[in-house]
Amino acid sequence: MTLIYQSTRDENNKVTASQAILQGLATDGGLFTPVSIPEVALDFETLKDASYQEVAKLVLSAFLDDFTEEELTYCIDSAYDEKFDTPAIAPVVKLGDQYNLELFHGSTIAFKDMALSILPYLLTTSAKKQGVDNKIVILTATSGDTGKAAMAGFADVPGTEIIVFYPKDGVSKIQELQMTTQTGNNTHVVAITGNFDDAQTDVKRMFNDVDLREKLLAHKTQFSSANSMNVGRLVPQVVYYVYAYAQLVKAGHIKAGEKVNFTVPTGNFGNILAAYYASQIGVPVGKLICASNENKVLTDFFTTGTYDKKREFKVTTSPSMDILVSSNLERLIFHLLGNDAVKTKALMEKLVSEGEYTLSDANQAILDMFEAGYATEAETSAEIKRVYDASDYIEDPHTAVASAVYQKYVERTGDHTPTVIASTASPYKFPRVAVEAVSGQAPADDFVAVKELEKLSGVVIPKAVDGLETAEVRHKTVVATSDMQKAVEEYLGL
Repeated sequence: MTLIYQSTRDENNKVTASQAILQGLATDGGLFTPVSIPEVALDFETLKDASYQEVAKLVLSAFLDDFTEEELTYCIDSAYDEKFDTPAIAPVVKLGDQYNLELFHGSTIAFKDMALSILPYLLTTSAKKQGVDNKIVILTATSGDTGKAAMAGFADVPGTEIIVFYPKDGVSKIQELQMTTQTGNNTHVVAITGNFDDAQTDVKRMFNDVDLREKLLAHKTQFSSANSMNVGRLVPQVVYYVYAYAQLVKAGHIKAGEKVNFTVPTGNFGNILAAYYASQIGVPVGKLICASNENKVLTDFFTTGTYDKKREFKVTTSPSMDILVSSNLERLIFHLLGNDAVKTKALMEKLVSEGEYTLSDANQAILDMFEAGYATEAETSAEIKRVYDASDYIEDPHTAVASAVYQKYVERTGDHTPTVIASTASPYKFPRVAVEAVSGQAPADDFVAVKELEKLSGVVIPKAVDGLETAEVRHKTVVATSDMQKAVEEYLGL
């Protein structure tokens, strides 16, 4: 039986996996979400010896079940190749009492590579399957990493165009240069004068603009998304949680069947939602620990049951988590409400009109899986230093947020279940933050910091950063949030 993906806001809007990937966002504003969990045979005594590609095939064939075996093999083999600097793709490193799942070995040194390496292949394959010959325009907002990883994946892919919006003063210098120096005739990068939430809100509005959709179709063009709103982004993230568990079994750190916790630095909620789906297909999970920075809207939600975005937006040293509207939480809300699209839609509309909503009558068994906490800027910096002093290992600030929240969780609960930290970026993405935390000295700029980081960490400067300082800046457009659609129409010649 084919797995059905339904909009979180309309029970009659049901599609297959390839249709969901192609559309990206449901036309009613909802997110396509599986209404049942596929059965996956997770035999970890066998999987401990499987390659990342083999685990990917097992998981993706269950969730993307309208793809043929040949189609999935093509997508997986094209994605997880020498673009990654280790054959393990996502190695697990033991650091004291925690295990860091390194998700930054791809071409842009952030966890977004794990899914955005495969999304272009899933998307173009979906278009062929659905008989669509329109140009696919990837329209996306980024808080720092999605944009570069998406552009790297889609650059010069035939039949596609990609337009990325990012907050002008809301990303690191390295992140900005990675985007603005991106090559590819079909890539466009636009800085906006607002924040990430402003960018994401207007991207969602454009997806749901009927007049714009018709204008696009008249030019044989249609939108799709590279954000984790697209199930083609979300589902491949499930893979690395299964793989991490298998690697812990292989190393003898746990026995198959023993529970583990996952601590995930969380902004848009896609990464930790993938961990939830991993638990639902059979990964033995104790707790999913949702780690926030000072924009702690998710911590407050799990603590109080009220999601309240009416608060000051803080720019932190972990910018990919500087988010007040966590889009993927809508999918969890949908499940918490028993897959009730009417109730979910009402809450999401209340968030827009009133800036908050309160969850009631939620599935307590699902809620009980989640813990939440946040780390201040000072705690994040101190955690980078603590881990370095203990292990000669430098975490990026997002990973350090998760690490600090995990340490506080253990102190509070006494829960010493083996715990995997989702390590979402290389410290080379945020060299000044990392070096200042370790040395106590503020480097003059990002590139001085890069050289200092190499000395401190003993890790060779990755290709993604090496030479970035002298690369040609190709994308220089800056617009007000109100002019985002105008920029899109100009790029596409509408």
